[in-house]
Amino acid sequence: MPTQIYSFFSGVGFLDLGFQNAGFDIAFVDEYDERFLRAYQYARRNDPHIPQYGYSHLDVRSFLTDSVWNEIFPDYRQNEDTLIGFIGGPPCPDFSTAGKNQGEKGINGQLTSVYVNLIIRRQPDFFVLENVKGLYMTKKHKEFYDRLKRRLYNAGYSLFDTIGNALEYGAPQYRERLILIGFKRARFGHHLKYEFGGQKTHTFDEINNITWPSVSPFIENGALSMPQGIIPELTVEHWFEQNDVYNHPNGHDVFNVINRDRFITIPEGNSSGKSFKRLHRWRYSPTAAYGNNEVHLHPYLPRRISVAEALAVQSLPAAFELPEDLSLSAKFKMVGNGVPYLLAHGIATELYEWIEEFQHRIGE
Repeated sequence: MPTQIYSFFSGVGFLDLGFQNAGFDIAFVDEYDERFLRAYQYARRNDPHIPQYGYSHLDVRSFLTDSVWNEIFPDYRQNEDTLIGFIGGPPCPDFSTAGKNQGEKGINGQLTSVYVNLIIRRQPDFFVLENVKGLYMTKKHKEFYDRLKRRLYNAGYSLFDTIGNALEYGAPQYRERLILIGFKRARFGHHLKYEFGGQKTHTFDEINNITWPSVSPFIENGALSMPQGIIPELTVEHWFEQNDVYNHPNGHDVFNVINRDRFITIPEGNSSGKSFKRLHRWRYSPTAAYGNNEVHLHPYLPRRISVAEALAVQSLPAAFELPEDLSLSAKFKMVGNGVPYLLAHGIATELYEWIEEFQHRIGE
């Protein structure tokens, strides 16, 4: 049974790329910021796949209007043999403990309600909602989250959620994200079982039992042997090498050093401060939140990390690149706002395999 994905709040498409590479068909892409949408298309300029319904930079609220919806999707729901899924990560700083924390009434926080309204109104067969863990873990935000879930359940969806960490899926970054998946009971039945974690490559027991290096003296271009007993593929250095970051098209996208002293006094691996955190080459990165006063320093060079290195921290394939003519601030914001690729791909693969198994069962 064909499956079409409608993507909202797409950013530059890390979540979409994970779903596409897991086997889903991206049929529509909507991203309000035209710069982000242009970067999305640029990164896929060599991809022969073109979304059936194209690209849009409309405000998501527009899709609650029947005239707009019917103009863009004139044959929506006419083919009952096609499964339709919505995916989206509404902007989340209003639910983040490191962000504005204004909750559901914040300018960005309101968009989570808009996305839920869209799901309820358009009734896709399944949906994915991605957000920060603060929406689930913070008391006042969880009350809002629970209300959203009740609305979705009453609208006909069985719901499954988890806090997924990018490390568990193989990305070199400690980054927790809330993943909520809903299945339309009228399509999939009333007694569904769904489990997250089938695509995890590592467990936290495994990760936490490792003696990771903490802090090493900063030595410009200094050598530092890889310690025994770590997981190499979860380290910053492994991804820098795998993505050939120094020869990457975005390898020279880096802020100039103004005060060199500030960049040589912080030891390798010292990430305890609110900003100017120096990565350790043989450890995973803290959460990438570039553009929100978060500055990550190169492990053994006296500078910030480059856009290519930030993409590597986000576990993007080496071929993924951003346009040259965007500002550095915009590029780092685009990278920091995205879902780590391997987390997106792992969640998407779990969902794809579950849907295939479901279709196999009903076909027997």
